[in-house]
Amino acid sequence: MIIGSMFESYASSINHDYFVKPGGEPISRAEFDVIFERERQMLEEGWSAEYDDQYILDELARAAAIYATPPISRIHWDGEPAPATWPWDPKWWKPTDRRRDLVKAGALILAEIERLDRAAARAIETGPEGA
Repeated sequence: MIIGSMFESYASSINHDYFVKPGGEPISRAEFDVIFERERQMLEEGWSAEYDDQYILDELARAAAIYATPPISRIHWDGEPAPATWPWDPKWWKPTDRRRDLVKAGALILAEIERLDRAAARAIETGPEGA
């Protein structure tokens, strides 16, 4: 379960069985945690779709990949404030435990997919001249 801020404590207390897939099957705890982490990033950290839209150089996907990197591959990062390929200020690099880092990675991937979808929709609306 997600442990940490008040928002995360609240998330861990919710019965994720109330959230169902189109076929009626409950979503998994992992699915719930990724979606809830994305919401937490927006509500607690202040990120938004508009803010994410500025990341056109794969920053969201790179950050997700770094969080998803297995611990054995992180050995060369020891003592560094953040990995060299981290796309943002080192203060935003906040590794915790393996599961939590994968939840963060999933939420960042979700943000990147949503950003790509918005960019594609804008390209359709504006046509090739506005892209």
